[in-house]
Formats: sequence, structure tokens, C-alpha cells
Amino acid sequence: MAEIALQVDVAASRERLLAALDTQEGLTSWWSTAVEREGEDLLVTVPDAPEALRLRRERADLDRVGWRSVGMYPPSWQGTTVTWDLFDHPDGSRRTLLLLRHLGWAPEAAASVPAAAGGWAEAIVRLKDYAQSGRPQPLFVPTGHLRAEAE
Repeated sequence: MAEIALQVDVAASRERLLAALDTQEGLTSWWSTAVEREGEDLLVTVPDAPEALRLRRERADLDRVGWRSVGMYPPSWQGTTVTWDLFDHPDGSRRTLLLLRHLGWAPEAAASVPAAAGGWAEAIVRLKDYAQSGRPQPLFVPTGHLRAEAE
């Protein structure tokens, strides 16, 4: 079964990364300006998609943030899991090692994994930059969802 795994060293605390991964302000600052919540579900709108991605938050603490894809779009993501593991940097600094994993791809979805990996690579760089600088730079800005800072 295919898996995506990306790790970055972030000059920010676990607390800062948790906020970036689990709050409206955080998620809209690096991923998409159009993120909504319905209970434990995140609805993430990306340009040209027929509907929002629906990810159910399964865990959100200083060690891990985990989401399960529970929506119909994209079809290749159905039933997959995205985890963000946060580790203290081995040098004892306030840096954090962040490991993103996207797991549980069905065999018939294997052709979608490279494109998803490329998207996650772009997103994790923006997440890192936002966590370190506090400067929003979302990957996706769907029409009609411009951030106030950009206007």
C-alpha cells in the first residue's frame, strides 16, 4: 500500500505548530483560505474542485494531529489518514521535527499518490514558513475567499 511521508525541521514550538494545524486562523494561513468546521470535520475548499475535502479530526494534541478523509472528494482520498507527528528537536532547542504521513491509499488510487505527494510538499513548506514567521501564505485561495491581509 502506498504512503506519503515528509519530514521538516521547523524553528517553532509544538504549541505553535498545533495552532497552525488545528485552528481556523492557522489552517487558513498555510493551506486554504476556505476552511470551515462542522463539528470534528474540516471542510477544505480548493480551486476547481467539485466539492470541499472533508477530513474528520481524530486527534489533536502536542504529539499528533490526525485526520481521516470521510468525504467523497477526491475519490482517491476516501478512507485515507493524514497524520502530523510533532517531535522535540534532538538538540534541545525550541525547534520541532514535523513528520507528515498520508496513509491508507487503496491499490486503485496508486496513480494519484505522486500528485498528492507534490501537493503536500508545497503545503508543508508553507506550513513551515507560517509557523516560523507568522506570515500567512496559503497554498489555495479559492475565488471569493481572499484573506483580509491580501486585500
